[in-house]
Amino acid sequence: MQTILLLHGAIGAANQLSGVENELADSVAVLHFNFSGHGGSPFAAEDFSIALFAMEVMAFLDKKGIPSINIFGYSMGGYVAMYLAKHHPERVNKIITLATKFKWDENIAANETKMLNAEKIEAKLPDFAASLQKRHAPNNWKTVLEKTAAMLVEMGKDNPLKPVDYPAIQQPVLLMLGDRDKMVTLEETVEVYKNLPKAQLAILPNTAHPIEMVDQARLAYEIRSFLA
Repeated sequence: MQTILLLHGAIGAANQLSGVENELADSVAVLHFNFSGHGGSPFAAEDFSIALFAMEVMAFLDKKGIPSINIFGYSMGGYVAMYLAKHHPERVNKIITLATKFKWDENIAANETKMLNAEKIEAKLPDFAASLQKRHAPNNWKTVLEKTAAMLVEMGKDNPLKPVDYPAIQQPVLLMLGDRDKMVTLEETVEVYKNLPKAQLAILPNTAHPIEMVDQARLAYEIRSFLA
């Protein structure tokens, strides 16, 4: 049986991937964990960064005694998986990403950080604020947003993965994108796809960016097929 590690997205948590985990359970061994500060896990001493989260993946694998693994990464989780494949290729077998934003510059980062304003979320989206509070308890969800926004600003200044990095990633990669994703463009996804030596591309129909709006059975089918 294949084993896969599920990586959640920014300001997310591992339990958001329980739907696809349940769909995979009969045919794939599934592991998951929360990045520091997320889902109630303690904050690291360092600022949030893709490099930090990649190190946390390796520490998790080391603790489990796993030399290398398949990874599914949703949104930021997919970016972490790709970064890991570039800098620590021996730890990664196959990668599946969904709704991962690869293109970052200062303007994009500025636009994304506007959506991480805790005060505006509390005022305009109180239910979302409540869900974030519950998701990250006992941590302060506002701190998670602040640290994430700071990370995105730094990514806008210096994208951790650049176009020249992708040809060096030799692992098989499946890039998935929802056809209604308003955060990630088809153009940036295709650009990465064309630069990866062993890539496949899948567009999920009637699918927006939030993981809760993804057909979990369809997602599990794509993952199983790619791992086979």
